Amino acid sequence: MNANSKPHRHRDTVFVEEAEVLEHQGYDGKQFIMKLQAPKTAKDALPGSFIHLRCSKQRPMRRPLSIMRTDKQKGWIEILYRVFGEGTELLSQNPVGSYVNLMGPIGKPFVLNPERPRPLLLGGGVGIPPMVFIADEARKLKNTYKPMIFMGSETPFPFKTRPSQIMIPGLPDNTIAAMPLMEDWGIPSRLTSQQDFPGVYQGYITDLARAWLNTLDDAPRSEVELFACGPHPMLAAVAKVAQEFDLPCQVSLEEFMACAIGGCAGCVVKVHNDDGTTAMKRVCVDGPVFPAEAIFPNTS
Repeated sequence: MNANSKPHRHRDTVFVEEAEVLEHQGYDGKQFIMKLQAPKTAKDALPGSFIHLRCSKQRPMRRPLSIMRTDKQKGWIEILYRVFGEGTELLSQNPVGSYVNLMGPIGKPFVLNPERPRPLLLGGGVGIPPMVFIADEARKLKNTYKPMIFMGSETPFPFKTRPSQIMIPGLPDNTIAAMPLMEDWGIPSRLTSQQDFPGVYQGYITDLARAWLNTLDDAPRSEVELFACGPHPMLAAVAKVAQEFDLPCQVSLEEFMACAIGGCAGCVVKVHNDDGTTAMKRVCVDGPVFPAEAIFPNTS
């Protein structure tokens, strides 16, 4: 995938919707999962797409939030967010049956490659939602892809973990905690943290990725592609793993945004092109997904 390919794809498909809150569930660590009736957004959303949501009429400034799941037929989308400030605090107070205004779907998505049928999905904190979205898309093509997902968090996970029934050779025996939704989908998942949660790998998500990649022979390893979303230091570490194992990698950047349509240029990042040149790109218009080497060209 070229960092410059079809940078403005979303401009013809972004919608403004008054979305009804269908479900709104709170979890430890001030985390919330919200299901919204947004049929236009649900119809066109792809893994990596995000919405720009008005948290409250009292706070007109919007927040970019990744889409975690969609149902195109029923017309709903699901988002995961954590309360960080006044805006998301107000968002957390929206009850079922209320309405929030959103723009979406926005953004250049992740792209699954049939020549790399073993996607390894790495989500950190609020970077988990896009990985769930990719896993959902990949499982619908079960004869093509065999996804696996690792999720890291330094706060309690926004779901009740359970011991996995899907074994992953080469991982520590006590690394057994999994996301129930992935278990139900038949997708191997494991969790990482440095907070000593039961059954969770004690360390960085990239350490667990290395442990698994080192169990693979050359042939199966050549079928792997990395996908990641999370804090910038985590993405830099994932890019380094990709370089070490000579694997393609796509990353989704988390940046503050004011307009999300490319007008304010408040979310620009330096992108390294294939020809050795650099350019300043807007994460909302040209991303949020980029090839890892375009953002982290020198990871050694």
